[in-house]
Amino acid sequence: MEEAVTKVAVVTGAASGIGRAVARRLHEDGFKVALLDLDGEKAAEAAAEISPDAAAGYRCDITDLDSVTAAREQVVAELGAPSVVVNCAGWSVIQPFIKNDQAFWTRAISVNLTGTVALTHVFLQDLVAAEDARVINIASDAGRVGSTGETAYSAAKGGVIAFTKSLAREMARHKITANCVCPGPTETSMLLVQDAQRIEALTKAVPMRRLAKPEEIANAVSFFAAPASGYITGQVLSVSGGLTMAG
Repeated sequence: MEEAVTKVAVVTGAASGIGRAVARRLHEDGFKVALLDLDGEKAAEAAAEISPDAAAGYRCDITDLDSVTAAREQVVAELGAPSVVVNCAGWSVIQPFIKNDQAFWTRAISVNLTGTVALTHVFLQDLVAAEDARVINIASDAGRVGSTGETAYSAAKGGVIAFTKSLAREMARHKITANCVCPGPTETSMLLVQDAQRIEALTKAVPMRRLAKPEEIANAVSFFAAPASGYITGQVLSVSGGLTMAG
């Protein structure tokens, strides 16, 4: 009997929050998982917690092309070439745009947009070779409808959505799908550092009257990564408890 091949998934921003939940869920779905993060030690700790045998953590600065290339070489050498890439890494600080300086918006665009573009490009030949592959980008509802205090972040995430749609058109002939998951307010460290009044206001604005759990975002990623979603590409799925319902 021919032995089943275990597929490999790469997840960025995987040391914590949504990325970590995604890595755990994809492992439960049967993938070997490469956890990439700027904090390599935390990525390694998260990988060990998920599976000492089928997960590994790597330091990767997605704003540095050399770092991304080096991480790709490590992943392929140790786990194998991936058939799924999930871009989860992100950065945001809530601040009025009028107070942003160039360093602020440069970082927002570099982490949230350029990093996604660079990492996808570096792994793209591996995905083409897989012949049935997935790119899943974590954008944001801020990129669909805007968000007060997150103007540069919203611009970057809107760029991720446009990038994903164009990638989906180019890569369809290679049997690669590309889709976006757009979380609404989610219980992550990036949000929970906000003051209690702001978090309460966000919670009340959600029709379901609660924040999302990282695992609920991971469920959407799992859907796009599954064989059953192979005819879905270029789509944007909001996971926001009904906060945004724009088409």
